[in-house]
Amino acid sequence: MRRIFIGTSGWVYNDWEKIFYPEDLRSKDKLKYFSEHFKTAEINYSFYHLPKPATYQNWYSKTPKDFVFAVKASRYISHIKRLKDVKEAWETFLKNALNLKEKLGPILLQLPPSFKYNSENLSRVKEFLAFATKIKNKRANLRLAIEVRHPSFKNPKFFDLLKKYKAVLVVSDSSDWIKIEKSKLADFVYVRMHGPKTMFSSKYSNEELEDLAQKIKKWQKQRLDIYCYFNNDVSGFAVENAKTLLKFCNK
Repeated sequence: MRRIFIGTSGWVYNDWEKIFYPEDLRSKDKLKYFSEHFKTAEINYSFYHLPKPATYQNWYSKTPKDFVFAVKASRYISHIKRLKDVKEAWETFLKNALNLKEKLGPILLQLPPSFKYNSENLSRVKEFLAFATKIKNKRANLRLAIEVRHPSFKNPKFFDLLKKYKAVLVVSDSSDWIKIEKSKLADFVYVRMHGPKTMFSSKYSNEELEDLAQKIKKWQKQRLDIYCYFNNDVSGFAVENAKTLLKFCNK
């Protein structure tokens, strides 16, 4: 049976005080507390900053041996440089992230909404995947997941490119972006739940989560590992929804 990892995008939010975290819990103890409830987290901090090796080592030391981190690639790579001439930046980012050792799960690359499907951008994605895969081959368990925001990427040529390099298209659920679902591009599925009605600030219903649980069970039967992260952090919705989904998947 393949593995299921369900957690949240990040673990430090003011809205989670008292809702999830005990009132007297110190900031430095939040990750440890989080890891007592979930077996995975998606690191969003790495999108805005370049965490130092010591930061990754600290996260590693505060979590159990079976904990897994998904790491979001720097926006410098995806949004500023838009995948052009980013080999050095990628190598630096990945070198630091590798300090998570065996706890390093998929790397998430989120493309901006203005990044459309065309020959130039497809070429950039191809070039990126080509060198990222070479580095990846040195770490057999390193996985790449790409989240697109423009509907033009619903294109067989793009899917074929991902499959060639064993990367996956993120199953992204939100009120703002088109949902493109294409599994079986590699040996895992990556899901991001941004909020059903408003981005980051709406809660999924039990019906919606039950439907997702059935999909996860189907993917599991297809021998795919599943990584699912809730990004609707406002009012602690992400934590609540992640806990409910875990319960439904374990039924």
